[in-house]
Formats: sequence, structure tokens, C-alpha cells
Amino acid sequence: MDTIKIMGTDDTPTVILDAENEVFEISGRSLPEDVTAFYDPILAWLDDYSSSPCPKTVFTFKLVYFNTASSKLLLDILMKLEQMSEDGHDVLVRWYYPEDDEDMQEAGEEYSDIVDVPFEAVSYNL
Repeated sequence: MDTIKIMGTDDTPTVILDAENEVFEISGRSLPEDVTAFYDPILAWLDDYSSSPCPKTVFTFKLVYFNTASSKLLLDILMKLEQMSEDGHDVLVRWYYPEDDEDMQEAGEEYSDIVDVPFEAVSYNL
């Protein structure tokens, strides 16, 4: 399975989807001009990955900002992870947020209420 590595910019997050090394991470800022074009390859990769995932999938979100359009696509990613969990696979979402960023903390809490997948909120210092 191919690895996806996208280096972040001011408008797009860093994305690492590396099944071989068990690294699944989206970090940085997410406000791409064409959110669908940016996230479609990620969703397609997750579809492929879900047919034969690692024994445990720990998916890390470490976003400092995302816009409304990105929030829908992030939910789509979480729903794919939820489906993997429902299919009997071991899945954990780690939601990192800056300790002084209540909005990002609340966003993680809202996502954890929407999807039925183990969620771990982790605060950190910037």
C-alpha cells in the first residue's frame, strides 16, 4: 500500500498515512482552497487501508486551525475510522489541541460525541 506524505503549507495540513510504519497523522492548519480535491485522496486511501488495516490504528489529529469546509471532511475521515472499529478492528483517535485553545478542545469533544470510536484528547504546550 502506497504511503501518502503531504507537507503542510499555510493553508493545508501535513498528512502522513504510512501503514508500513503505523503512522496516521493530520497536523497543522486546514483551509485548502478546494477542500474536496485535497481530502479525496486521503479518503480513498482510508477505503483501501480499511480492507486490511494494521492490528491497531492510532490516528492522530494535531490541528491548530481548520475551517468549516474542512470540518466536514474531517468528520468523513472519522466516520471511516468508526466503520473500521465497527468491523472489529482496533482503532484509537488521538485529538491533540493546544492547552489554551478551548475551540480546538471543544471540536474534539464534539467529534467524539458524533462518532463511536475510542477518542483520547491530549493537550500540549505550543
